[in-house]
This record gives sequence, C-alpha cells and structure tokens, in this order.
Amino acid sequence: MLSRFKNPNFYFILLTDLVLFCLAHFGAYVLRFEFRAAGQMENFFAVLPYLLAIKVVVFYSYGLYQGMWRYTGLSDLWRLVQAVGVSSLILVFLMLFLNRFSGFSRGIFILDGLLTFVLVGGIRVGIRTLYQYRIAEKDENGYRVPIFRKSGIPTLIVGAGDAGEKTLREIMDNPRMDYQVKGFVDDKWGKKGLMIHGVPVLGRVEQLPELVARHEIHEILIAAPSATGEEMRHIVSICDACGVRFRTLPGIGELINGKVSVKALRDVNYQDLLGRPAVKLKETQIRDYLHNQVVLVTGAGGSIGSELCRQIVRFNPKQLILMDVSEPSLYEIQMELKHRVGYLDYVMVLGAVQNERLVDRMFRKYRPHVVFHAAAYKHVPMLERNPWQAVWNNIRGAQVMVEKAVAMHAGRFILVSTDKAVRPTNVMGTSKRCCERLLQAHLDSRTRMMAVRFGNVVGSAGSVVPLFRKQIEAGGPVTVTHPEVTRYFMSIPEASQLILQAGALGAGGEVFILEMGTPVKIADMAKDLIRLSGKEPDRDIQIVYSGLRPGEKLYEELITEGEDIVGTEHEDIMVLRSGGCFDDYGDQDGYREWLMKHLNELYQIADTFDACAIKAKLNEIVPEYVVQDAACVL
Repeated sequence: MLSRFKNPNFYFILLTDLVLFCLAHFGAYVLRFEFRAAGQMENFFAVLPYLLAIKVVVFYSYGLYQGMWRYTGLSDLWRLVQAVGVSSLILVFLMLFLNRFSGFSRGIFILDGLLTFVLVGGIRVGIRTLYQYRIAEKDENGYRVPIFRKSGIPTLIVGAGDAGEKTLREIMDNPRMDYQVKGFVDDKWGKKGLMIHGVPVLGRVEQLPELVARHEIHEILIAAPSATGEEMRHIVSICDACGVRFRTLPGIGELINGKVSVKALRDVNYQDLLGRPAVKLKETQIRDYLHNQVVLVTGAGGSIGSELCRQIVRFNPKQLILMDVSEPSLYEIQMELKHRVGYLDYVMVLGAVQNERLVDRMFRKYRPHVVFHAAAYKHVPMLERNPWQAVWNNIRGAQVMVEKAVAMHAGRFILVSTDKAVRPTNVMGTSKRCCERLLQAHLDSRTRMMAVRFGNVVGSAGSVVPLFRKQIEAGGPVTVTHPEVTRYFMSIPEASQLILQAGALGAGGEVFILEMGTPVKIADMAKDLIRLSGKEPDRDIQIVYSGLRPGEKLYEELITEGEDIVGTEHEDIMVLRSGGCFDDYGDQDGYREWLMKHLNELYQIADTFDACAIKAKLNEIVPEYVVQDAACVL
C-alpha cells in the first residue's frame, strides 16, 4: 500500500479524477438549469468539498486507483458503476441529514452520478483504446486495425464465439503474438458480416478454401473447444483441404480453470476428433470427501494416477501420498506438483504395492482416509506372456492395499478397474475381475469399497495412439490387429474426473461404469491419425492388419451376465446392480474364506511361473474367464 503512494501515476490518476468530479458536478448544474446556472454557484461550492472527499474515499475502497487504465475491462467498469452508486447514495443521505435538500435540486445528484460515470469511465476506456489501437489504419478490406497488426502471419479464426473473441483479444493486446487476423468463420446462422473488435465474420466453414486463397491465409486457428467429435472432424477435413497449417485450443475438459489462451494453441490431435463433451462435476460432493483429508494414490506416476493427483490437489487435501514403483514416473509427478501446480503437502513412497511391510508402515504413519488404487500392469499381450506378474502386482497388490485400508479404517477405497474385466478373455482383465471380487469380500468393513470400470484412455502409456504416431513418423506401415476391432475411448482428464465423482457417490460395494459413448474402430482411428499428419491412408502410409494378439477381443463390453446397470445422480456414471454374489457361499464370511483360499493357491502357483497352471486357477476363481491361448485351453 505504501508503494502505491510513492508512485507518481497514482497522483496523476487521482488529480484527473478530481478534475472530472468537478466537471461532472458542474455539468449537472448546467444541464439541470438549462445552461443558466450562474445563480447556483454558491450551492455548487458548498457541496463540492463533501462530494470530492466522499468520491475519492469510495473510489479508493473499490480499487479504482489500483488498476492500469491501458487494461481497463468490464470488471473495472462494473466497479465504477458500484462506486458511483454508493458515493451518490452517501451524498444524498448527507444532504438529507444536513438540510433535507433545502434550496437544492434533487435532480442535480442524479445527473452528477451519470456524468461521473460517463467522464471517468470514458477517459479510462479512451486510454485503453489508445494503447490497443495505437495509430489505427485501414487494411486492404477497409477495416481499421492496429498498426502493429498490419504485419504478421495472415490468419483466420474458426469460431466467432467466446473462445474466438478471447483469442483475438489476446492477439490484439500482445504485440509479440505474430498473427494478423483477417477474419472469422462460423457456421452459426446470421453471424456473417458481423464484427468482433473490428474484425469481420467472413463466412462459413465450408468457405474456408475460398477465403484462404482470397486473403492469402497462412494459418487457421480453431477456437471451438466445445465442438463435438463430428463437428471437429468436419472442420479438420476442410482445414486439411486448404493446405495451410491449422491449430486448435484444447477441449473444455483440459481447460479446468476456464481460461482460454493463445499460449494453449496446439496442433489438432485425436482427442479433439473424439469430441467427447466436457464432464460436469458436482464439485461440492467431491470436496466434501477430499478437502482436508489425507489421500493416497497408488500408481501415482502412471497416466491415470498422475492425472488423479492433478485433479485431487484442486480440492485442497490435507496431505497427498504418492506411491509408485517407477522412480522416473514418481519424480516427474512430484516435480509437476511442486513447480507447476505449487502444491507441497505431498509424500513420495517409492515401492511396490504388494510389499506388505512397506504398505503397513505407510498406512500406520500417514493414516490415509481416501485410497485411489490405480497401480496395475495393464498391457494385455505382455501379461498374457507373463501372467505371474498380473497375479503378484495386480491381484496380490490389490489384496494388500484392501486389507491395510480395512485394518486402518480408511474412509473410502476406490479401485480403478477396466472394461476388460467383463467376460475376460485375457489375464489382465481376469486379474482386474479378481480385484473387484476382493472388494466384494470386504463389504462388511467400515471402509466404503467401490470400483470404477472404464475403457481405453487416449494417450495413456501403452495406448495405440502413441504407437500409431511413431509408425507414421517412421513412414509406416501402421499396424492394426483386425479391420473390425473396436474399443471404447475417453480422455485421461475425463476418466480421472469421473473416478473422483464416483468416489463421492459410493456408499460401499458398487461397481461404477463410466459412460463411454460410442465404440471406435481402431482402423478408423489409424486413418484419422494419418490424415492429421497430412498424409493419405493406404496411399502415403499403408495400414497392415496383423491379426488379434493373445487375449484380445474384437469388441469390449461394459457389463457381464447377471449384472444390471442403473443410473446415478450423475449423467455420465452408472452403477451395476448384481445379484447376490454370496448365495453359493452362505454369507459374506463364507465368500471371503473361499476367495482367500483360492487366492493363496494362486500365489503358490505363480511362484512356479507356470503360465498354463496360473490361467487354469484364474478360471476357477473367475469362471467366465475364457482362456484363448491354444497351449493353455482348459
């Protein structure tokens, strides 16, 4: 505050406002008495000291002497409206108290407030305009543009909405942004011919090739973060035909804080074409169980685990425990939380989830209230050839975590599961189904147990998207297992946000299913990625079909026989309502005893590294498991 009083600009702004206050009050007399105000000067000078003192104090309290006029915006004008209103009311009450307006016209004070807003607001907006436009000149289309925008990359913006307006504003405000925006294109009816900050809407998206040629455009910026997958595919196909570079703003799911910035522009990727709508979180519910709590995330360095950490810190947990077996991955998420997010209340635990002594020590020392168990091996062919690792890391690791959470009375345990657990044909999916059964075996505990099933996530470790990109960069071929193979996809942020939401909905014992939308053909995905790279499928880059790998299905499912989906209060989350899973075992204790007996036998077999025996035992625990390996068919 003291530094503000040492700033010469403060006194210049204050002096300017004092002059404007005097002019506004004098103008009120002139207008009220129709330019015959000479006889009212005694009243003018009697009120003026009180008026100046009141307005200066009120304007200062509303922060109107803290901003820089060159950056005046709507928020500043709104504060000005409030300050003018409050100061006028104070002045009116003062006049009522002193002399009940005897000899004074009430209209003077209404006109004074209006003129104060016009003069004070006008000079601020005028300075902003002067800085923004500098010396305005006409471009080749006759539109006045800032002189520093007469050079730069000739650019069109797709989307004449909020995101497009903010993109243009940032380009105009920042001389270092090397873009010269020639116009907008938008498919919304009635926008053609309109202008945003002096830049015209030139036409529709279909007219892009013609507009690019006419205005010699070198780059297209797609400012449509809420576009659906179909709309984005349409825009991208037309941009691609124009033969110029095109980039986009991230989707709404990535813009967590709602900020749209030119700095966020990037090349279009497959996630944009997927076009899933933004997740609408019920943040109050999530905050209720995460705020000021100790939260543990296993697999914290993985694709889902690291995104869970990014999302969790938004709700201000008391402490975040990061556990992972990978040193580089754990270090990476630690550095991100520390330097990019600025969250420091974390603890790193480097170790395996199946290390019972380590997990016990961690639970006793930090007492986590909420556990997100995302640690698991997920690569289907790899685990098909090394099933003992699925047993030890996925199943045994989940058992250790569940038992410690129950023993230490954790509030919630959320298992990150997979759609491959439904009628599994591979070891990975079967191991996850065993983990879900482990939760069912502990439903009588004080810990709320729940699992969340979803399909593939775009861009995760082991995903086909990074593999396809590398193959395209190498010139092909792109390998697809089968022309008809389909998978469900969602983005990593979307999956993580819905996992947090499911954790808020669970009362214990639920298996939640995320709304995965329409399944996508992997072959179509490969073709889209080839086109995004500027090449044509089967002409520039060949697609080769290699055949299904061990344990793979043509189609994935989200529910299995005997399970019934019902809705929840969140439109993107369903919950399974299964029949009595304990009917064949008498009760909960009988089921738990049966499951633990078979799991202990499974662990003994895993020690022998006998793949066929492991798969046979998994089939006993999960009868719906279909063994596809010819050498191990039962």
